[in-house]
Amino acid sequence: MKIYRLYTLLAAAVMSLSACDSFLDMQPTNASNAETAIATTDDAQVAINGIMRAMSSSSYYGRNFMLYGDAKGGDLTIYSAGRGMDALYSFNHAPTSGSYSGYWSTGYYCIMQVNNLIENIDRLQAAGQTGFDNYKGQALTLRALFYFDLVRLYGLPYNYDKTALGVPNVIQTLEASAQPTRATVEENYAQILADLKAGAELLADNKKPVDSYVGYFANIALQARVNLYMERYAEALAAAKEIIDSKKYSLYAPDDDWVDSWRKQYASESILELGIDAESDLGSSSLGFYYMQYGRKKNAMGWFLASDYFLNRLGEDPDDVRWGVMDVDEEDYDFDTGRRGACYKYMGSVDMVGDGKETSTAVNIKLIRLSEIYLIAAEAALQTGDKEAAASYLNAIRQRAPHLEPATAATVSLDMILDERSKELFGEGHRFFDMIRCNRSIEYNDDFQSVPISQREKVIDRTFYKIVLPISQDELNANPALRSQQNPGY
Repeated sequence: MKIYRLYTLLAAAVMSLSACDSFLDMQPTNASNAETAIATTDDAQVAINGIMRAMSSSSYYGRNFMLYGDAKGGDLTIYSAGRGMDALYSFNHAPTSGSYSGYWSTGYYCIMQVNNLIENIDRLQAAGQTGFDNYKGQALTLRALFYFDLVRLYGLPYNYDKTALGVPNVIQTLEASAQPTRATVEENYAQILADLKAGAELLADNKKPVDSYVGYFANIALQARVNLYMERYAEALAAAKEIIDSKKYSLYAPDDDWVDSWRKQYASESILELGIDAESDLGSSSLGFYYMQYGRKKNAMGWFLASDYFLNRLGEDPDDVRWGVMDVDEEDYDFDTGRRGACYKYMGSVDMVGDGKETSTAVNIKLIRLSEIYLIAAEAALQTGDKEAAASYLNAIRQRAPHLEPATAATVSLDMILDERSKELFGEGHRFFDMIRCNRSIEYNDDFQSVPISQREKVIDRTFYKIVLPISQDELNANPALRSQQNPGY
């Protein structure tokens, strides 16, 4: 008899996913739950499909996690309250708020699937079967990503207080009676690094770019990102240099190639890309809809607009190529002079052509791009004292603004790199985490439409208790061992 062992904290979570995530309860033609029996490498591939399908839910990379970083980081603002997800901007956090429970439940659902897959692979390998190394390497890399995302949401920054509570480290299936408690932030990061190291060793036999799935360089890119957050700058730089020096990926030319890339699948800068198809297309609940202009399409509500602060930053060069994915918002519909606060990265272009699939909203989500790796290299080189290299890496991206003066060893700075990260990675969920890890204050564009905000000040820093999310009441009820470990202030 097959015994399915699930985490207590997940017992009700999967059932509580939103209607937009209902596909997680289905068995699509090209995906399955890893908790079903894995007998062949084909089965393992299908399980990976299912895990990556779960990543495209509205609670994760399909929408909410990406919105989180830029709305809370000050690069997005809201035109009015009540349109949907504006609690991200207003910091209206509470354990009883259903708006945030999906981060935890979806993250641990993905981890559960990975753990089941790994245990099945270990069982088959112990029985003498071979050919599973790539799939186990993918699974370990994905688990590292899931834990990295969760600890950033629920734990303090590593460089601020690594002894603070993070999230439960669950790396094997548990009995239904288990009540895992929170590990420290340091312990979470140790597990993340261990998974990435083990995953890289298993993926190293194929150092070629791969579409749709997790390849060796996606693992190395995550190592660069994680080490940067840990201020392990030498390690971050080494990982970034490995990717850059491999020449396996190439930056877009500083012209319209960058804009055109958003209508292409798996282009030359894409290191890890989440494929979106008809089954995972969120339609009017997609990222594309949440960023577009109010009324541009049916049900387009203009949920989030670029803040004045971001637009001023991008406006340092009116010919910056990245203006090519921005279009007018509802503040001013004049297509020649209007406020260009609507972002169309996730609609393929301002013409909403998508990326070659049936609908304009079924656009692949680019999780890691080469431009981020150059910016990681710039920051890591700066922090290790090589200002000349830092300027060189930064200028490779900065040339997308042709009228800005190139950085030099004398002028390059962390703030310059952070500004470039904002412009390059806008709408991709990085800004809040960048500002908090770098101990910068975040100013919000509350005066744009004078929307009253009572849950935070206009300017916050990382001492504000709401920079981390509360554990939802549903999770506390499912796992009473967590009740004494709620984040302070909630």
